[in-house]
Amino acid sequence: MQVIIVGCGKVGRNLAEQLQAEDIDITLVDIVADKINDLCENIDAMGIVGNGASINTLMEAGVDTADILIAVTASDELNLLCCLIAQKANHCQTIARVRNPIYGKEIGFIKERLGVTMIINPELAAAQEISRLLRFPSAIKIDTFARGRVELLKFKVLPEFKLDGMSVSQVSDTFRSDILVCAIESPDNVSIPGGDHIIHNGDMVSILASPLNAASFFRKIGLKTNQVKNCIIVGGGTISYYLTLALLDMKIDVKIIEQNKKRCEHLSELLPEATIINGDGTNRSLLLEEGLTESESFVTLTNLDEENVFLALFAKSISDAKLIAKVNRLEFDDVIDTLDIGSIIYPKNITADYILQYVRATQNSIGSNVETLYHILDGNAEALEFAIREESQVTDIPLADLNLRKNLLVGCLNRNGRIRIPRGQDTIQVGDTVIIVTTHKGLRDITDILA
Repeated sequence: MQVIIVGCGKVGRNLAEQLQAEDIDITLVDIVADKINDLCENIDAMGIVGNGASINTLMEAGVDTADILIAVTASDELNLLCCLIAQKANHCQTIARVRNPIYGKEIGFIKERLGVTMIINPELAAAQEISRLLRFPSAIKIDTFARGRVELLKFKVLPEFKLDGMSVSQVSDTFRSDILVCAIESPDNVSIPGGDHIIHNGDMVSILASPLNAASFFRKIGLKTNQVKNCIIVGGGTISYYLTLALLDMKIDVKIIEQNKKRCEHLSELLPEATIINGDGTNRSLLLEEGLTESESFVTLTNLDEENVFLALFAKSISDAKLIAKVNRLEFDDVIDTLDIGSIIYPKNITADYILQYVRATQNSIGSNVETLYHILDGNAEALEFAIREESQVTDIPLADLNLRKNLLVGCLNRNGRIRIPRGQDTIQVGDTVIIVTTHKGLRDITDILA
């Protein structure tokens, strides 16, 4: 498969690094030569210096034979133009990053009339992830499958949960909950556990379950399951706008603290039900005055990673709020994870995962398709949802009789909207969607789960 990536910023770079592991021929296009040279030194890709909206540049990049063109420059309009030209030149599939809310209501027209195959809005995707976390504040991370019918939730094991020293198999038996423990992150180990794996305090545990069963399990171990009642957001950018719309729809009271007066006036017009405060969100006195100590959630969405992390640390020291911080730079994620400040949102990773999911789906056989894909365990594992289109060597055979790869779990079966955590005698059938959790990268077809 041949893929052209136009735009070598953070998303383009992250995407190129992930696609390199997918056995894909990559061509990079950017107007800045240093970006091309730097990226081509680290990954096996061809680099073209030029304007991605120029037909000559795209022809040099091989658009006439490309399978997919992905435009992720800083300009929405340039991304759409790149896709339009590529579509006219080759009728290849095209993916555009489009961030401006103005275009949000025009997605149907853009896809139908301009021929853009897929539109990615990183800010909207980040806002959706944050709203899920505020609906279920006990979770550190939530990924959704089967159109919301199944969730992958990560939480930290605390002494009061009384899980310390308990094996994975004992968890299900003790709490009588229909959940699957599918990943455990310890200080010295990351694993997809077997039934005899022992859980310890401080572990990060990921479970697969329906929202109802997950809530039931969390209540049994003593974790809060109700959504927050109010939220303070620092930073009034596009993510804040999308997030506030979602939170207001959930009947959550929202305060936005934004330093730019004109932006505050604009937000007041767009979001009349929210409280918009013109002020410095890093001002300690202002945060205390606006009720940070009593707030149930605190979300930092400024343009500075350092500010977002620092503010979350401050809020942790004076409140019990659910904390969420946005981080754009991916290089220091391992350091940030050690700070234990709640949930960290990486918009660049969200965008790359969505695009990678689509690219991988186009490589599949007709027999099954990747419907959903998430990188979990700090990128060391993947959680994938396959739609089963036809019979194969994994269908209609009890799971216990399948020769599955090691470090792989069949996590969930969705059959006609009914969700089931599978046991050994369950079978995969045509029409199901199946969730797989594995440390093996690059699964494209359901038959890849076999050893």
